[in-house]
Amino acid sequence: MRVLLLSAYDAHSHRRWRKGLVAAFPGWDWSVLTLPPRNFLWRVRGNSLSWAFGERGVLEQPCDLIIATSMTDLSTLRGMVASLATTPALVYYHENQFVYPDRRTPPRNGPRIINLYSALAADRVLFNSEYNRQTFLDGVQAFLSSIPDQVPPGIPAVIREKSAILPVPLEQHWFEPASESASADAPLTLVWNHRWEYDKGPERLFAALMKLQQAGVEFRVHVIGQQFRDQPAVFARMRAQLGNTIGAWGMVKADADYRRLLRESHVVLSTALHELQGLAVQEAVACGCIPLVPDRLAYPEFFEPGFRYPSTPDNPEAEVATIAARLIKLAGQHRDGRLPTVPDIDFLSWDSLQPAYAGQFAALIPPAEP
Repeated sequence: MRVLLLSAYDAHSHRRWRKGLVAAFPGWDWSVLTLPPRNFLWRVRGNSLSWAFGERGVLEQPCDLIIATSMTDLSTLRGMVASLATTPALVYYHENQFVYPDRRTPPRNGPRIINLYSALAADRVLFNSEYNRQTFLDGVQAFLSSIPDQVPPGIPAVIREKSAILPVPLEQHWFEPASESASADAPLTLVWNHRWEYDKGPERLFAALMKLQQAGVEFRVHVIGQQFRDQPAVFARMRAQLGNTIGAWGMVKADADYRRLLRESHVVLSTALHELQGLAVQEAVACGCIPLVPDRLAYPEFFEPGFRYPSTPDNPEAEVATIAARLIKLAGQHRDGRLPTVPDIDFLSWDSLQPAYAGQFAALIPPAEP
């Protein structure tokens, strides 16, 4: 089968997904076009122009299926390259711009409109979680309700009807047995492995860890993840005040070192206020960490209630107290050698999910003529 794969804003999660997809279907003939993850507003609005006139030879090659990430301006691209209009197309939504925590008032509608039009132009739409799909559809409805006139009814229903849920799979190396493991003799070792941005709740992390320190709990914490030039000031305060309890700090560049660190940790903690699947937590769980996640966002779709703490996003003090109490309990369980069993998430591996992906793609391909 000949497939055109389009990643218009090839950031880390998009790049990871499309590389995994190509690896999962090695017998297919792939044509892959990507654009670098910078100049966001231009990239999401201009990718159709960039490709239609810069990669026309690739786009006009015969293919059986188009697979595009959600940043791709599929509707415009199909209008500019006539042959693409009749080729079955699937769009995959790692995230959606309707729920992205944009602090601008009012938020930018350009990327949202592209998200919406691409979903309408596609023959099939996949989301990585039900939470992602529902916030997208709710956002579409709210957006369309704000438009003064000439809005056809039932647009969210049209998209829901042709959509399905299929998570981003984890590569097999996350599940491979390893010699490293969390030591029973070490203090309770926590890992917080998220982007260093406000929507991941670093203030709640810091406040909960301070409560542990004040309670005299012995622990160690790795605060790791992608850093940016501008980052919340709480990280500097955290490093200064938590001192010797901090282990790894910042971005762990080598994959092997990152996996080793996860395997040597006991608990992975999320304080996120925005999360559409939670790949960082899932990676840690695959490596043997016990998840402690809020009872909100996409987390209830992947983890049983015992691994979730009550969600009070509008009451950070109450949530911090809950997190600290759960961590103090886990520290006691660790001391007594009776930590909870790590949940099995093998259902999120590429080996497990590849048949579901194959089924979604096959449903779009017309049967061969006899």
